[in-house]
Amino acid sequence: MPTLGGDTVQIGIAVDIPEPWGSLLTRRRLEAGDPNTVPAHVTLLGPTEIPVVALPEVERHLARVAVAHLPFTLHLRGTGTFRPVTQVVFVAVAAGISECELLAAAINAAPQLRRELRFPYHPHVTVAQDVAPEALDKAYEDLADFSAMFEVECFTLFSHSGQTRWQPRRDFRLGG
Repeated sequence: MPTLGGDTVQIGIAVDIPEPWGSLLTRRRLEAGDPNTVPAHVTLLGPTEIPVVALPEVERHLARVAVAHLPFTLHLRGTGTFRPVTQVVFVAVAAGISECELLAAAINAAPQLRRELRFPYHPHVTVAQDVAPEALDKAYEDLADFSAMFEVECFTLFSHSGQTRWQPRRDFRLGG
């Protein structure tokens, strides 16, 4: 199990974007010059540091959350931006917003996962972040007509050691 300081691990929870759209959106993020080389996803819980000993209870909590939520259709369509607040361009979630919000809230309800958010939760797929304004504009324009629709049947727990990329640890199937 990767650890940050020996006693802690950084985790994140997300819905992966399936093929053929996942690699396309990941490639577009790299082409924008974004150094963050994570595969395309919708974040349910952003990077969160927890004690390693809490991981089994967190996984039990995530299993309970998954069983309590049914699979749903996620429709990604068009682009949006958080500018000028943050330098982010994203592909928008057009359908499945409330399902993502409910999952994120249920996940965040675990005592080990509760944290203060800088901004209200807004499901999206980041395609450019903290890059030159021209690259943000290009990503925004190039993906304006993007559309993908697929069934979300699970979410994934990822871990990060601080030295390697985010690694999938376990999938949690919705609805049991």
